[in-house]
Amino acid sequence: MRFAFTEEQLAFRDATRAMLARICPATAVRTAWDPASSGRDPARWKVLADAGIVGLLVDEAQGGLGRRVIDLVLLIEEAGRAALPEPLVETALVAAPLLAATGSPTANEWLARIVSGDATITTSLDGEPLVADAHVADRIIVQARDTMLLVDPRECSVVHQPTVDGARRIFTLGSDPRGLALTPGDPARGLAARAFDHGALGVAAMQLGLAARMIDLAVAHVSTREQFGQPVGSFQAVKHHLADALLALELARPLVYRAACSLSHDRVHAALHVSMARARADQAAGIAARKSLQCHGAIGYSFEYDLHLFMKRSWALSSAFGTTSFHRDRVGVVCLDGDSPPPDPFGEP
Repeated sequence: MRFAFTEEQLAFRDATRAMLARICPATAVRTAWDPASSGRDPARWKVLADAGIVGLLVDEAQGGLGRRVIDLVLLIEEAGRAALPEPLVETALVAAPLLAATGSPTANEWLARIVSGDATITTSLDGEPLVADAHVADRIIVQARDTMLLVDPRECSVVHQPTVDGARRIFTLGSDPRGLALTPGDPARGLAARAFDHGALGVAAMQLGLAARMIDLAVAHVSTREQFGQPVGSFQAVKHHLADALLALELARPLVYRAACSLSHDRVHAALHVSMARARADQAAGIAARKSLQCHGAIGYSFEYDLHLFMKRSWALSSAFGTTSFHRDRVGVVCLDGDSPPPDPFGEP
């Protein structure tokens, strides 16, 4: 079977790239690092909502576009290319489908607010102790084993944790968060496992965009930096570095797109495909960061150069919705014992 994105999907991607270049340049990412600010821009979030990106997976009856994960994955990739400092993955790809699946009246109210751009929602799934953007989120969906709670972060204890990426702030919740129960029992565990896979896929797509941006920055640098009277990019060793990074990126992309397709169609091996995609996307971003840094030389470490913004976002994301090692192990279990399902992200056999 031949897979290809439609002209409409590619046009939406191109429009999103142009929009993000306008509303989220590298200078905006730098601004999000300022510890005196919240790190978020409500006006930028509103633009994303008005473009239909935030509510892309929400049903048309609730004001969204009623599309599937495969329609959103390219847009998440573009958000990674821009190092977008907004909880797009958590809200649009994880929280929105999770709320819709619960079917509760309260969930429907929050879906409407997500679509309009009036709300951001982050998640704390069991096994994920760190919560991104808890300081600005309107609600946190907390999966505590057998219950799914909708928690107001202002009514529970949240503690800021240090992170390498100043534009992506993370927190831990208190030991006993309280909130409105969305769904109890086994349904909550199943919904949380699916939401976890959505989040892992979103991180993988972000990593693709980050890797592409780091390669672009390296190419731009070696095209203008000269030694011995010629551009550094003309040296064979530098070309090899960039080729290695590009090869890793192009090998990871099909896996991410397949995982998005599997989630869109509820394929039986969707969780496996997500972990395969995530492991390779993390690897591709790591290689792109290392090779781009080598091409920049010592100045690549300096805060004044944009490269660090994208490297550090990639490093921070590598532990979100499961570490790279977790996803490799999940693939390994299936490869070694084809009859076994991928491990439960929450530690159940």
